[in-house]
Amino acid sequence: MTSPMAAVRIGTRGSALALWQAQHVRELLLRAWPGLTVGIEILKTQGDATLDTPLPQIGGKGVFTAELEAALRSGAIDLAVHSLKDLPTDESKGLTIGAIPKRANPHDALVSRGSHTLETLPAHASVGTSSRRRAAQLLVARPDLRMLDIRGNVDTRLRKAMAADGPYDAIVLALAGLDRLGRGDEISQQLPLETMLPAPGQGALAVQCRDDKTSRYLLAPLAHRGTTLAVTAERAFLAALGGGCAVPVAAYAEVRLRRLTLRGRVTAPDGSRQVDVSLEGVASAKGARALGQQLATMALAQHADELLEAEDR
Repeated sequence: MTSPMAAVRIGTRGSALALWQAQHVRELLLRAWPGLTVGIEILKTQGDATLDTPLPQIGGKGVFTAELEAALRSGAIDLAVHSLKDLPTDESKGLTIGAIPKRANPHDALVSRGSHTLETLPAHASVGTSSRRRAAQLLVARPDLRMLDIRGNVDTRLRKAMAADGPYDAIVLALAGLDRLGRGDEISQQLPLETMLPAPGQGALAVQCRDDKTSRYLLAPLAHRGTTLAVTAERAFLAALGGGCAVPVAAYAEVRLRRLTLRGRVTAPDGSRQVDVSLEGVASAKGARALGQQLATMALAQHADELLEAEDR
């Protein structure tokens, strides 16, 4: 097949993980369209520039994506690669998610300099995480733990976690990021889904483009159907609850044969209460969106909105 474009520019953040993700998408494009010229442009986002403030305080939604989206609209880049969990659920005018490739491991991982698991961490241990979703679920399992904010790229966080005189007994990171950077041997424990349900879209990449036929055609070969259906359901659940990437909402969906199973969770910030819901439906684009919305209705019937309001106070 002949590529609909002779050359494309991929926009990405400058961290090692973001560059890995952009390079991965570049390789997928070259495999799909031999002869295509693919360049990579590094852009700095608000989330990268503000490292001394907890994410929710600098906006949460869109802090890692707004600059990339602006560059797409201006034509400075043709594609933007995001960690899907960082991408807001509401549509960006003039842009679309052109492809979601096959997802990596969606679990969260505990990293501890003493190789502790969640169960063996000392009483009142300090755990570093910038995610309210992770902090809240950890407190359900271990109410004695002290949650400390931690910022920086994966390498920075690992260095802080391993520092003998550092404030952290352990940190929690997405397992996919550690694997992608070849740092999987530093994982102390893969946290089970029963304890730590992931963020909607965790482990998946989103390739964003301008909403035109040429861009969509270019990206079509990169899309993975099962992953796309699963994350569509997860993000529909999040959107129906009115949440962004900074609230303690978790979701995970799986496609098995022609059925889609979705699990959702909303947790009180202090871990005092947790709403768990699950539902199964048809594995189709329309069915995935409907499933997420239906599951959100179930969660709200169990007063999940009270937990989200507690987060806002």
